[in-house]
Amino acid sequence: METALNAQKSALRKQIHTVLQKISPAARTAASVQICARLKEQLFFQAASTVLLFAPLPGEPDLWPLLEETLASGKTAALPRFDPAEQSYVACRVQNLRTEIAAGQFGIREPVPSCVEIPFGRLDLVFVPGVAFDLRGNRLGRGKGFYDRLLAEIRGVKCGVALDEQIVDEVPSGKMDVPLDFILTPARCVKTAG
Repeated sequence: METALNAQKSALRKQIHTVLQKISPAARTAASVQICARLKEQLFFQAASTVLLFAPLPGEPDLWPLLEETLASGKTAALPRFDPAEQSYVACRVQNLRTEIAAGQFGIREPVPSCVEIPFGRLDLVFVPGVAFDLRGNRLGRGKGFYDRLLAEIRGVKCGVALDEQIVDEVPSGKMDVPLDFILTPARCVKTAG
């Protein structure tokens, strides 16, 4: 059963990767601007005082401008930092993007070790990247399970952030996959049934 699920997930990752390669950098940038604008309109964002954002991998929506605005608005902003000893992510507060950000283990921008860790239970809102999403709140990650372990501990709102091309009819999911509360793309924000 688990082998079949992994095969379905792998096939969907390849399918979405092929689709995303066809999107021009200019179109991706325009979509990221739309996503940031749509996120700022959401009541769950406006009400949140502690927000976990993410630094994008190539091909993912770029929320970095929203991170800057979140800091300027007085909210507590955090980014994931990989903890190699635990082989998992922790949430760390960032206050200065010039001095507190460095390339992490996977080449992703993340908080430097001196940044204060924020317990997952204190996060009001988490923006979640992924490879594919469905409108029931299921998410397909990159296959390592890092975000699923993180999401299992979150009590706040979990919002998947994606390009419209990453939305599919159904994401294969198993018992370790954590459903999201919202899925947001340039075109819409959907409250999920999950």
